[in-house]
Amino acid sequence: MIEKLERRRVSRFVLISVIAGMAIGFFIGGEMIHRIYMRNLGGILNEHASRLDPREQDGPEWTAGEPAAGSHRVNAIIWATRKVAPSVVGIVVTQIQVVSNPSSNSSFFDYFFAPDMKPLQYRKIENIGSGFVISADGLILTNYHVVQNASKLFVNFQDGRRIEGKVVGADEKSDLAVVSVQGRGLRPAQFGNSDRCLIGEWSIALGNPFLNFINDAHPTVTVGVISALNRNFAPSEGVYYQSMIQTDAAINPGNSGGPLVNVRGEVVGINSFIYTGSSANTGSIGISFAIPINRARRVAQELIAHGRRRQIWTGISVHNVNRGAAAALNMNSGIGVAISSVKPQSPGEVAGLKAGDVITRMGRRIIHNNADLDGFFLDYYVGDTVGVQYIRGGKYMRTDIVLQEYPSKK
Repeated sequence: MIEKLERRRVSRFVLISVIAGMAIGFFIGGEMIHRIYMRNLGGILNEHASRLDPREQDGPEWTAGEPAAGSHRVNAIIWATRKVAPSVVGIVVTQIQVVSNPSSNSSFFDYFFAPDMKPLQYRKIENIGSGFVISADGLILTNYHVVQNASKLFVNFQDGRRIEGKVVGADEKSDLAVVSVQGRGLRPAQFGNSDRCLIGEWSIALGNPFLNFINDAHPTVTVGVISALNRNFAPSEGVYYQSMIQTDAAINPGNSGGPLVNVRGEVVGINSFIYTGSSANTGSIGISFAIPINRARRVAQELIAHGRRRQIWTGISVHNVNRGAAAALNMNSGIGVAISSVKPQSPGEVAGLKAGDVITRMGRRIIHNNADLDGFFLDYYVGDTVGVQYIRGGKYMRTDIVLQEYPSKK
């Protein structure tokens, strides 16, 4: 009996030893597999980071205490932000406003003066916005409404510099302006191609909404996607917002003029305005709009070269096509503008256009009304050649028109 009990004890001991050995083996083997996996994963992450741009891994943006390039925390959005952020600036503008009735307490003598004879009174207000460097010699691109009516202008850089600037040129219709400063070591942003933007791709908005509140020129970063392309809006107060980029990245007052960037760190748009719904006091609700950078670049070139956007001249006057005229021409109602007159020796006359012709297409854009025609010319400049499709006598015809500068501007 005792012998049987001893055998059982030996069997249990052997069984427990085998189980313990297997557990230890699994633990050691699992740890080795885990280490091999993590080593390979680290290699994959490092390889991905090096593909982004190996030149940036040890650049000045990668400061001590931050994860190095190749760390799993440094994704494409962080990389793109660090690439473009040094180019982003804050702009503080002092504006002079005319105050016709500065207070409700009118003096006794006010009653003896007609409104147009009362002495004008003024007040200074500060406006803030954003911009970004486009050349190493100190040129900065921003919105027109940021620098409008500026009597004094200062540009704030991330390194603490605050440099007085001046407006080189501004264009109200496209809501764009170029500012210049005298400074060294400025880092221009890299331009992308807004014609290649993809709906659904990441978009990164940078700007300075808190510049006057916390005195910090480091930009705020918000992230979203490209929600839509080629959004057109009816002109408002002389501004034509056409072919706009829509994003759900939050854009707020102060962000105006800042860059909209893709994950390559390329500027594809200029943050300009938001839709706030029915309440004027509502902040960003995820519907924001940016001016395409391809348009902004050409406007900037025009402003730098001429100090203004030269007004183009076709020499033709047009009016919208009503339903009766559309039926008579056997065309869709609401499409096309009819030429009412053509100036002698104008680009329109040289192109062969005549009164009564109905323009249905300019370039690649279908023309529905006058607003479409005005908005179309946002992307064309003096010297450009534009294809025109029109109807004459029920037949579709085509010609090219070479745009000239408006005579009164010469």
